[in-house]
Amino acid sequence: MDRPLAPQFTSLSRRTGSTLPTNEDVVRRSGAHRHSAAAHGYRLPQLPERVDIFDTTLRDGSQQEGLSLTVDDKLRVAEQLDHLGVAYVEGGWPGANPKDDEFFARARTELHLSTATLVAFGSTRRAGVHAQDDQVLGHLVAAGAPVACIVAKSWDRHVEEALRTTLDEAVAMVGDSVRHLRGHGMRVFLDAEHFFDGWRHHRDFALRVLEAAEQAGAEALVLCDTNGGSLPDQVGEAVADVRRATSAQLGIHCHNDAGCAVANSLTAVEAGVTQVQGCVNGYGERAGNADLSAAIPNLSLKLGIRTLPEGRLERLAPVAHHIAELVNIAPSSQQPYVGTSVFAHKGGLHASAIARRRDLYEHVDPESVGNGTRVVVSEMAGRATLAMKADELGLDLDGEVLGRVLDELKRLEHEGYHFEVADGSLELLLRRAGGWTPDFFEVESYRVITDHRDAVPGENPTTEATVKVHVGEDRVVATAEGNGPVNALDAALRQAIEARFPALHRVRLTDYRVRVLDTRKGTGAVTRVLVDTADDERTWTTIGVSENIIEASWQALYDAVVYALVHADASA
Repeated sequence: MDRPLAPQFTSLSRRTGSTLPTNEDVVRRSGAHRHSAAAHGYRLPQLPERVDIFDTTLRDGSQQEGLSLTVDDKLRVAEQLDHLGVAYVEGGWPGANPKDDEFFARARTELHLSTATLVAFGSTRRAGVHAQDDQVLGHLVAAGAPVACIVAKSWDRHVEEALRTTLDEAVAMVGDSVRHLRGHGMRVFLDAEHFFDGWRHHRDFALRVLEAAEQAGAEALVLCDTNGGSLPDQVGEAVADVRRATSAQLGIHCHNDAGCAVANSLTAVEAGVTQVQGCVNGYGERAGNADLSAAIPNLSLKLGIRTLPEGRLERLAPVAHHIAELVNIAPSSQQPYVGTSVFAHKGGLHASAIARRRDLYEHVDPESVGNGTRVVVSEMAGRATLAMKADELGLDLDGEVLGRVLDELKRLEHEGYHFEVADGSLELLLRRAGGWTPDFFEVESYRVITDHRDAVPGENPTTEATVKVHVGEDRVVATAEGNGPVNALDAALRQAIEARFPALHRVRLTDYRVRVLDTRKGTGAVTRVLVDTADDERTWTTIGVSENIIEASWQALYDAVVYALVHADASA
């Protein structure tokens, strides 16, 4: 009996041993699983050995609301994608705007790709216009990229209602455009826009569009779920149908409006696709494109398919975070595989379990994607969690000390502290528990004054802070102004001690957040302040809690500076 079997991922919980599997282990187990399933009469798809990764962050991804890239940004993102090892980088739409024109012009001399191939995006010729006279195709040729990816309507309703032309003309537009670009020596991919909607509504026309592109010399036919509303079974059925009808390479381009973009991409690969399009970090308009940061490791680690050159997968998390910085969008800490929290363990039972076997709560080795295991400490922690955290920091704390720390931690969190998000303050707490006392400087007092003068229209209030500290044998008094009490305190403290601690020149405050913990008390409520700080090597968060928001801010600022000095002193 030939029984279809839903795609199965290799179960990491079934393996033996204490170490997580390598890529080769997963491939080997996947093959064994498939052989066993076939022996029992199940029909499984033939997975490809490799899949080409096509990143469209610079074109489709840049359509995300709030995402804007300069030409310099685009060049740097392209370099990072090449460093990761993707096969194709879609640079933009030449002729659509001056920024993309400048990018392709500068790319010729400034962009040196070692792994990726640069792609220029455009559309087919317009209805009723000869290919050699079409401006869009002319811009594609002039851009100088070796590959053109052109979009064509494959949903009959779009042809008739948006393009307002006939289905026959739409098919001719595809063939003419591909032949024209091929005649200029370019490789051509066809993005079949709205393919899955078109396939469901008018299958014959959707397939005619693909056939016209293939016969004219298109190298890859990319099936696009442009509205992002398809489900995996629908995608799988359509791709399998197309696979039977063509010998060309098939690609998949999914949007995430139904939350299925990555799942749809994997299903498409299992049905015969060998090019996956998407964006690192899932950028894109509306709900975004398929997140390559999840699709790549799923293909490689779960299905055993080669997606990147050997040794590049562990670059995934650093590249994803680097690109997030370039596009100036904070990455989600819970983003699969590359998020800072996805291999973080908070509960005491979880932490004690992974101390014995990491795979009990980690489905892959975090280091395989450039991430790492973290132990998060909160009031839910047990001694095992604290012991692991202390060991991670290189601190030798015995059971009695850990017990005192645990009691102190629970008391502080009851008062409003939240150490799982304040790694810097937690480290200082653990160091003090071991007998360490910071001796960089001693605070005598601080004072903040804000002047508001109604008599001067349009003039902002002025804030002045004075900090008195002892640095060694010296007593230092420093006064500074700022645009508010926190800024003024930060400036005054730096002025007082930077001369003695030049490492602080590289330290910068990157974020400041305040939360009111009990709104029923109004202005008398306890506030929690979190301060994010960074230097050239790391980022850390510190915390302060008080009914006085300035005192809470001072606690967080003080911890931020002491943490910086601890690590500057350790690296000296």
